[in-house]
Amino acid sequence: MAETVKMGLGCTMGLRNILVGMVLLLSGAASLKSQAYFNETGELPCHFTNSQNLSLDELVIFWQDQDNLVLYELYRGQEKPHNVNSKYMGRTSFDQATWTLRLHNVQIKDKGSYQCFIHHKGPHGLVPIHQMSSDLSVLANFSQPEINLLTNHTENSVINLTCSSTQGYPEPQRMYMLLNTKNSTTEHDADMKKSQNNITELYNVSIRVSLPIPPETNVSIVCVLQLEPSKTLLFSLPCNIDAKPPVQPPVPDHILWIAALLVTVVVVCGMVSFVTLRKRKKKQPGPSNECGETIKMNRKASEQTKNRAEVHERSDDAQCDVNILKTASDDNSTTDF
Repeated sequence: MAETVKMGLGCTMGLRNILVGMVLLLSGAASLKSQAYFNETGELPCHFTNSQNLSLDELVIFWQDQDNLVLYELYRGQEKPHNVNSKYMGRTSFDQATWTLRLHNVQIKDKGSYQCFIHHKGPHGLVPIHQMSSDLSVLANFSQPEINLLTNHTENSVINLTCSSTQGYPEPQRMYMLLNTKNSTTEHDADMKKSQNNITELYNVSIRVSLPIPPETNVSIVCVLQLEPSKTLLFSLPCNIDAKPPVQPPVPDHILWIAALLVTVVVVCGMVSFVTLRKRKKKQPGPSNECGETIKMNRKASEQTKNRAEVHERSDDAQCDVNILKTASDDNSTTDF
């Protein structure tokens, strides 16, 4: 009878272990995806339902990474820091309400797979009752792409420039330029150069391009960084290039020489004409002081002659009157005799 009971208990324990193993396999089959940003806090969930309402004093809880290094252990309600690997020491905190382990100051090297284990501490030892896996990915925001002109002016309608972005993770998929005009937008690809820091594992990326610039059109250039895995696009500030006024073709040298010769001839001819006219004016006779005096004397003599003629005429008239009177008197004398 005792042996039968013992055998029954053994079968029951074996069945229980089988069921627990199946639960662990099923729970570990689907791994949750978790994401964290560089130097911030990531979450490693466990999602334990605790349907039996077990207290922490009855449980042993711990997390391991993909290398089986312990991040955190809670043994019957007491933390066990001496079991924690040095790389995780002081970087974790356990949220009892959500059964989630928080990993602080996340680094790029923290990416990978993690497992949560929960055991029930009963009279027969530790019994695994829950296990869960989660994959942690780590991101670092790249800086806004920045365009730098290698020359301050275009040469042969071509401009050389670079674009760079720093301190990001993972490696971006693509970096290119957009050249925008009033009527069109064109993409210009280039080989993306990258470098990775040995300690932080963050990437710096850059490209260098030569773009054809139509000089008569306003142009706006934008650098675009396409990130992985979300396909997010980062845009630089636009680099604007104003249209240049049309350049007049240079005048050939022989035309310049001819123009200079014509100007010289015109100037010389003008000077000669001016000198000639000046000399001619000097040679023409003009009234001098002596001539002026002579003219004045002639005018005065003419006036005197005129006056004399008038006086003489008046004298003649008077003499004539006297003679008439005299004649009349004589006639009267004769008649009276």
